[in-house]
Amino acid sequence: MASYSIEWKCSTKNLVKLPNYAIRKVISAVDELSKNPILTRSRKILGTEHTYRIRIGDYQIICSLESGKLVIEIIKISHMKNSYKNFI
Repeated sequence: MASYSIEWKCSTKNLVKLPNYAIRKVISAVDELSKNPILTRSRKILGTEHTYRIRIGDYQIICSLESGKLVIEIIKISHMKNSYKNFI
């Protein structure tokens, strides 16, 4: 299985604002995504075709998976309480 490429649509400022332990977990999860995009902990967001959410502790990664192009777009990384604000 070919590995997927990762594209960051969100600003890296979102990542830098997180605590150090969360940054390590998020980067590890994104790296894992590139190898295996269909994770057991990822869930499809209702009302969308290719958008998924992955919970990492108190934080959430919202990403778009395009299997035809082998691309995963990281749309947003935020705390659970703010994850859906200004998303759709």
